[in-house]
Amino acid sequence: MTENLPLAHDPKKDPFSNPLVLGRSSQEFLDAAETQIDVANYPGTFYAEVGGREIFAQLTKNFYSSVAEDEDFRRMYPEKELRAAQVRLQLFLEQYWGGPTTFSEHRGHPRLRMRHANYPVNGHYRDVWLGHMDKAIDQLELPMLQAETLRDYFERAAHSLLNTPDEHRNLL
Repeated sequence: MTENLPLAHDPKKDPFSNPLVLGRSSQEFLDAAETQIDVANYPGTFYAEVGGREIFAQLTKNFYSSVAEDEDFRRMYPEKELRAAQVRLQLFLEQYWGGPTTFSEHRGHPRLRMRHANYPVNGHYRDVWLGHMDKAIDQLELPMLQAETLRDYFERAAHSLLNTPDEHRNLL
């Protein structure tokens, strides 16, 4: 009788397989967030202007550190560890702001609304998310224009992801 040993990469249990990892393992995706990137290869981009990978890695680290301290909001993240979520956000933001296209190479088109469809995003959770992101941006101590550029983007993106109505309570 042969024993069923787990595969090194089981897509049914792989948090990156929703929808799927394109041709590379989750570990390669995680490792990609650690490689050195020369911002000189991305001239004229906001990515290069703010400092590249280092800034986006710190932004997402700050954000998920704040989320980890928020017991209620932390439940929105089903993964035991937040590192994978941090890397996904970091690589997405790097690509969005003109840096490497690692996110799409591994995960396909960002499809933000589709990827967030299974999570109840209402006004309350949008505001909580934005509060954690504002705190993360503040910790970077970027020049005001750069910080406000990030805030503007996150505000618009968070509003676009609303998919659950807020509960209305009649207080009268």
